[in-house]
Amino acid sequence: MTFAHLHVASGFSLRHGTTTPEDLVARAAELGQPALALTDRDGLYGAVRFVRAATAAGIAPVLGVDLAVDGGGRAPERRRTPVRGGAEVDPRHPRVTVLARGAGAGVPHGVGWARLCRLVSEVHLTGERGEAVATAAMIARHAAAPGADEPAPLLVLLGPTSDVGAALLARRPDVARERLQAWQRVLPAGALAIEVVDHGGPPGTPASTGHAAHLLGLADACGVPAVLTAAVRHLHPHDATTADVLDATRRLVVLDARHLDRVTTAGHLADDATMVEHAHRVASVLGGGAGGFACASPRQRAAALLEATVRTAVECALDDRKDLGIGRVHLPEASVLGLPPDADPQAVLAQRCRAAIGARYPDASPAVLRQVEERLADELDVVEALGYPTYFLTVAEVVDLITGAGVRVAARGSGAGSLINHLLGISAIDPIRHDLLMERFCSPLRAELPDIDIDVESARRTEMYELILQRFGRDRVTCVSMMDTYKARHAIRDVGAALGVPPAEVDEIAKAFPHIRAKDVRSAMAELPELRTRSLDGGRLTTLFDLVERLDGLPRHIALHPCGVVLSDGGLLDRTPVESSWLGFPMSQFDKDDVEALGLLKLDVLGIRMQSAMAHAVGEVERVTGERVDLDDRSDVPLDDPATFAMIRTTRTLGCFQIESPGQRELIGKLAPSVFDDLIIDISLFRPGPVKSDMIRPFLEARHGWSRPQFLHDRLVPALAETEGVVVFHEQMLRIIAETTGATLAQADEVRRTMGSPDGQARIEAWWRPAAAARGYPPEDVDRIWAVLAAFASFGFCKAHAAAFAMPTYQSAWLKAHHPAAFLAGVLTHDPGMYPKRLLLEEARSLGITVLGVDVNASTGEYRVERAPVPGRAPDDPDLPDGSPWAIRLSLADVKGMSEGEVARVVAGAPFDSLADFWQRAQVSRPVVERLVLVGAFDAVHGTGADRAGPGLGSRGRLTRRDLLLHVAELDRWSRASAGRSRGARGRGTGGLGARGRSSEAPAWAAGRPGAQQVRTGTTTTPVASQLTLDLGDSPELGEGVGLPEMSIPDQVSAELEILGLDASRHVMDFYAPMLEALGVTRSADLLSVRSGAQILAAGVKVATQTPPIRSGRRVVFLTVDDATGPVDATFFEDVQGPYAATIFHSWLLLVRGTIRRAGPRGVSVLASGAWELSTLWEAWQRGGITAVHAALDEADELARARDAAHQQPAGHRVLVHASGFRQSPWADTRPAGTGVEPPRKLWHSSPGSSGH
Repeated sequence: MTFAHLHVASGFSLRHGTTTPEDLVARAAELGQPALALTDRDGLYGAVRFVRAATAAGIAPVLGVDLAVDGGGRAPERRRTPVRGGAEVDPRHPRVTVLARGAGAGVPHGVGWARLCRLVSEVHLTGERGEAVATAAMIARHAAAPGADEPAPLLVLLGPTSDVGAALLARRPDVARERLQAWQRVLPAGALAIEVVDHGGPPGTPASTGHAAHLLGLADACGVPAVLTAAVRHLHPHDATTADVLDATRRLVVLDARHLDRVTTAGHLADDATMVEHAHRVASVLGGGAGGFACASPRQRAAALLEATVRTAVECALDDRKDLGIGRVHLPEASVLGLPPDADPQAVLAQRCRAAIGARYPDASPAVLRQVEERLADELDVVEALGYPTYFLTVAEVVDLITGAGVRVAARGSGAGSLINHLLGISAIDPIRHDLLMERFCSPLRAELPDIDIDVESARRTEMYELILQRFGRDRVTCVSMMDTYKARHAIRDVGAALGVPPAEVDEIAKAFPHIRAKDVRSAMAELPELRTRSLDGGRLTTLFDLVERLDGLPRHIALHPCGVVLSDGGLLDRTPVESSWLGFPMSQFDKDDVEALGLLKLDVLGIRMQSAMAHAVGEVERVTGERVDLDDRSDVPLDDPATFAMIRTTRTLGCFQIESPGQRELIGKLAPSVFDDLIIDISLFRPGPVKSDMIRPFLEARHGWSRPQFLHDRLVPALAETEGVVVFHEQMLRIIAETTGATLAQADEVRRTMGSPDGQARIEAWWRPAAAARGYPPEDVDRIWAVLAAFASFGFCKAHAAAFAMPTYQSAWLKAHHPAAFLAGVLTHDPGMYPKRLLLEEARSLGITVLGVDVNASTGEYRVERAPVPGRAPDDPDLPDGSPWAIRLSLADVKGMSEGEVARVVAGAPFDSLADFWQRAQVSRPVVERLVLVGAFDAVHGTGADRAGPGLGSRGRLTRRDLLLHVAELDRWSRASAGRSRGARGRGTGGLGARGRSSEAPAWAAGRPGAQQVRTGTTTTPVASQLTLDLGDSPELGEGVGLPEMSIPDQVSAELEILGLDASRHVMDFYAPMLEALGVTRSADLLSVRSGAQILAAGVKVATQTPPIRSGRRVVFLTVDDATGPVDATFFEDVQGPYAATIFHSWLLLVRGTIRRAGPRGVSVLASGAWELSTLWEAWQRGGITAVHAALDEADELARARDAAHQQPAGHRVLVHASGFRQSPWADTRPAGTGVEPPRKLWHSSPGSSGH
């Protein structure tokens, strides 16, 4: 007899299930089971991928949800949460399983799934976020039959963890019967069944055989159907240990038997024979049946139980297309876009595009206009054939909303290749001018919605979400979610806590690892030199790493996707369940891949910090000069500005979008861009595909005339002429395929997409070679062309995407070339790049810009431009911008612990005439006031600071920062003692008044809708009067100084680093100048004068580490240090990393030894061969001068090499080989340093492949 599991939790039951939906399906297929359910806890997060996997495997998918139920309404308000876990963290409500019924039960297609989605949404949107607790009445509303004679669309299973099961476990059958009858009264007929679970535990435990028999007997006695399940939460019995760890992490308790849910290893996806055995065991204990089964023998009752289970699975089986809508497209209705009922969306789209030709091509020749008309007609035909006119009109409506709000917006991705997008104003890139292809973006052969990404200012991203929600309505808009899965660091922290490892030790171990998969921790310990020497792989840590590997890839928590927004028709909430994000935005429980599979329009509205930085810069230019700059107006910002390209060619591109990394600065130095198209090529070349194919070297040699361009074939010259015969763009690949085979460009793009896998590449090669030969290409040319196509297939870059990237790249470079102070103020405010702020301040100083410290009367929540009190020194290089007339004022937002509300009150209350005045009116917490004093924010008010009076002992009558700190303490004591004041929170550092709060009114898009109470509003601030509102009376007055010494310059710099995260008044390296001069260290500013191949020493403050992928598949570490004259880029290849890796990743001040490597007239880097901790050398210098330093260098070298030799890497190392043949180190970066959603508050940025903090 076959069996079907009806209660199955996957890893999407957060911190409960242990297996992916795909693995569950594979196991069910292996067991030959005809159907399988997925009933995750509290949500349907894995439903789409489960249905797709089940359908592909020929298994009927059943969908449901395991819900907590509160019998008396919502869960009671929580008391204060205990420090470590317990019932307050996991209240353990009774739980029921709710299944969606399908056509097998007579339910119309889509109804059961829609009711299930609506139920899950209501559970999450009612009450407080994160408390998904249903009520019986809530379930009953959604289970109600749609018509009088129609079956209920939902089926509720009451199992051992339900209120009925709990009563039976407590030996109260009378209470169990009452509770079951209460469910019968509230639910429609046929919507209820008893779930029998036998895990074989000791008597008196949940899901024991006796408990299961009592449930079955109650079902028979009350005439309620019963089904048999295994309450699955792991795949195999040995996976139960993983479930134990998840229970401990969910409850925040130590892993111990008394905290476990299970008492056996049952709860796995059992085979048919095991479930038949369970059925017979339960029926035997029951002794047969009752009610309608009163005359049945145990064998007959068991058979009936198994038959009912399989029959229920058939009734609840869903169809991926008819029930879930997979494979269909669901776009907003034309009426929602403002089109009249009789309007044809295709005709409206065509009319809008043609009307925009004159504005987009004002001076175009007749030939160009003909080309535009022909291209537009072709694209419109494709859109009409696909039925996507409302797609383009919807995206255009969103872009118009954003621009109407005065927010910078730009399209990115292959959508820039569409003329329709350009004419609608979605993309600023002209596809005609840049020879881009529509087929790369949207093809009649591709049965999926095209993807348009919209970049907006990051500071206003959530505001744009609100506009979209308000415009289209919450019934048609939701955000996309994403699952944060267990990786090494998270897994180490959670398992360490569960095992009771001290938090400090867990933190140290976790931070030692790069951001890698949890399953790779042992490989990392064996292969990475910075981990090999730490001896983490022995003793009591063995168990920790065993459990860490078990958690690999399991979902940890759900979060709002950083950019995905779904727009659909009015049936959106029938296709996806939603819950509230932390900010209160509605959020689908499906990720970006799932919503695309459901045919929903996913628009990526991505908050880009560079767009905010440029908007800030433009605003600063207008504020200080009165000049208005429109970056998108070619008359204001022409794309052929000589000063901009001259600045780019200096390689001084820190802060500029896309071209500031060490590798990009080196490539810029070689390429020497002079036109906009060069930036498109540069951005495309700096990708793994061209690196793997060795395309950069021949391109540069041909470009600079060092060699003749080598075209793959004479007939391919038109496709390759713009890149000197080198394949750089996807579009070129399409043209090569089309030319060599006679295929259309649309077919060629399908070929390119198929080549993304090894199997696909083999199939394409078998088709392409004969096709190319039939077109007259000789065998040697066929071999050469195929080698390029195969290498480029997986890692090429779309030219349209590169062109879209090149626009903000150029705009940011233009701003830096013409308004350097305003540009760097924007970059510092919004932190869009891969380098910390302290390096950007050094860049500002090198351009002659004065850096002004924090001042309570001048600083705001942003970095602002001011006229320099004394003009700085202009840069010596004429190609660099002169910022000497300008200054940048540091921001209050960088003060550690200072809240947005406190910043707002300081800005509103300025100017302040004394510290006492500030204390009274700004209402800032005492710790923050003390930090402001330490960084000199009151120096201008009271004349304090070492720069004003010089360091050394104080004298009476002269105020110092230490005097101000004493006065803060006096003010705090007086405030606490004064009647009628409530300033006690100051001493606790809670941020004072104005902490983030909630508005009493929901925003317009949420008002009156479920979940409105979960919306978080922006920061509110207490109004600040411009004059004192209270008589100070006997408040402390600041008198003459008492003789305390002023803070020394090193003390001030130390305070700035601790409080601001940057060294504003002096560069840290200034203090090491005598030793560095004696060592003969080469400064960044002098590197260009050093011959290639010379060995040097460089020293500086670490600002970034990266581990980018390279063609050899070996690991390489890029280290960037700053020495006050600029950055020094050092490259550590794998053969030299061993003794020095720990120093590279775990130290801040470094001395680096290496060989100069020149890259063109401007590009220079260091091929590193050693690295040492600078502070250790400084201690030696203070002890015995340069002789002691050299001795310390030798000693550190010997120690590092000995330690590395004692922990040698095993023979060989792992290499990831992609479909194209590209070899990549498993420890290589997936993204650059400093590119997280939120800017890190660090002294340096480290990429995901970097170990350390």
